[in-house]
Order: sequence, then C-alpha cells, then structure tokens
Amino acid sequence: MRSLSNLKVVDAATLFAGPMAATYLGDFGADVVKVEHPRRGDPARGHGPTKDGVGLWWKMLARNKRTTTLDLSQPEGQEVALRLLDEADVLIENFRPGTLERWNLSPETLLERNPRLIIARVTGFGQKGPMAHRPGFGTLAEAMSGFASMTGQPDGPPRSRPWPWPTGSRRWPWPTPSWSPCTTGRRPVGGR
Repeated sequence: MRSLSNLKVVDAATLFAGPMAATYLGDFGADVVKVEHPRRGDPARGHGPTKDGVGLWWKMLARNKRTTTLDLSQPEGQEVALRLLDEADVLIENFRPGTLERWNLSPETLLERNPRLIIARVTGFGQKGPMAHRPGFGTLAEAMSGFASMTGQPDGPPRSRPWPWPTGSRRWPWPTPSWSPCTTGRRPVGGR
C-alpha cells in the first residue's frame, strides 16, 4: 500500500506548477482525476518535445492520473464538478483569482459542501493584493526574482532554461512542506 492511497485529488490546474503537485501526490498513491476543458485540453499537451506525436512533458505531468473533461463555465460542468469535489480530499487549481467564484465554485461553496476539502490555489501573485490579477509563469518569476540575471554567460544576456523548472524538476523539494496535511493525515479544521 502506498502512503497516499486513500487520498482523492481533483487536478483542475493547467500547464506545470499545479499539475506537477498533483503528479507528485499520484506518485505516492493518491487517486488523481485530471479535469480538462473539453475543447482545448491542458496546454501542456502541446509543449516541449514529442515522441510519436505525444508530448513528453504531458506524459510526465499526466502520469498516475485519470482524465475527464468538464466545461466549468457551464452549469452542467459545474454540477458534475461539485459532485466530484463532494468526494475529494484535495482540489488543485490555478485559475486567475475570481474565476472559481465566477463559475459558482467558490471555496466557500466547496467547503460548505465538503468541509474537509483542501483547496490549493496556485497563482503567481496570490488571491489578493495589488498584482493578484496578473498571470504568473516561471519566466516571469525568474525575471522578477533576479534568477534570470544569474543565467547565461557573464558577458551575455540572461538565458531562459529549456525545461519547466522548478515545477518539472524531481530534485526540487517545494511540494514537501506544502502537502504536509495530506501526508501526515492531519488536516486543518474547515479545509484550506
């Protein structure tokens, strides 16, 4: 038996940071359901190198996951999502702040229906504050943090790395403290 085999995770995030967190939980045995838009799918499907027409980054991100499609902007998709989340332990999403609320899937609604749900909202600048409305991706974080200035040759411009780091690196330990409620079995009261 794997350590997280009783954990049910809904991965509604796209690209790398949120889906990679869900992938790590799946690596430890969690039952992960990946929710994708029915017409577009996860953009990670088309990123990076391919083999036999399949994106290799997608294969890495989608391992240990079952996939389904839901249009969360439509009432039918919202109702299915609510039923799915009624039974879930963890929701991982990375929509811009206000999107879940606009779709009638606010944390308050979800926690009223499932008080033990842990909601991980992965954003570049948080849910509140002066930059919350801005999108956040790895290259932006690298530039704003100063990391980009440390790359490349000393006499040349900064270089963007060709892989999704740190979210795609197995050596980066960032999920470990973030997921302690899941791995220790101790959950915050009222979900968070």
